[in-house]
Amino acid sequence: MTAKVAIVTGAGRGIGLATVNRFLAEGWRVALLDIDEAALDAAMARIGRPEATVALRCDVADVDGIRAAVQQAAAHFGRLDALVNNAGTAVFKPILETTPEEWSRVIAVNLTGPFLATQAAAPIMAETGGGAVVNITSISGLRASTLRVAYGTSKAGLAHLTKQQAVELAALGIRVNAVAPGPVDTAMAKAVHTPEIRRDYHDAIPLNRYGLEEELAEAIFFLCSDRASYLTGQVIAVDGGFDAAGIGLPTLRAERRTDRTDLNPVRRDLL
Repeated sequence: MTAKVAIVTGAGRGIGLATVNRFLAEGWRVALLDIDEAALDAAMARIGRPEATVALRCDVADVDGIRAAVQQAAAHFGRLDALVNNAGTAVFKPILETTPEEWSRVIAVNLTGPFLATQAAAPIMAETGGGAVVNITSISGLRASTLRVAYGTSKAGLAHLTKQQAVELAALGIRVNAVAPGPVDTAMAKAVHTPEIRRDYHDAIPLNRYGLEEELAEAIFFLCSDRASYLTGQVIAVDGGFDAAGIGLPTLRAERRTDRTDLNPVRRDLL
């Protein structure tokens, strides 16, 4: 009963599942929430830790459903110390082709869902002195891109919701931060990112690669841990430097490759 407890939404696969495994590796108990029951069953079978996990199917955009799931998770484990709002959905369409129904669903899952889950979880966390919330936003909420009008807007809203939650919930001992993933090798990215898109991303990322789900999980767990005890209200881009870079990176790389062939040893040392 003393081991800490986390709820992770969208836990059936990808970053959510990697985060569940990171918590378990540190001795936490975890409630896995997901709308996809088959994904939940597969995740639970892979984890094989029934004493430390519970799977709950719910739609985070459903008011009664998410409230019930949060309360059930807390009742199952006897406490709640962290909430990771990872569940999300996306529609990749031009702005003039995105339907009102698609817009509404993306906003409901990506923005309203974290609002509802945190609203349900905060009073329970406060009973044991507080805790931590981590919202999973996106680099698409920090910089605009094509085909992401609903997704990017929902994630930008979530970044501000993070700050609002941090300010208001601090009195309850609850820290709230956000992680904004850049391009990550998730199943969704592998399905929708063509070789041409992947090249474009590599051209724009200083570290010149996609991130790993486990790298995102490390950042998420850190923000939930006591090591981040004075950190709240922040949106941290875990993106290989993508948000920091402007134009010209491919040209700079090409120049450096050319300069490395220069016979001037002083010039090579400067690189």
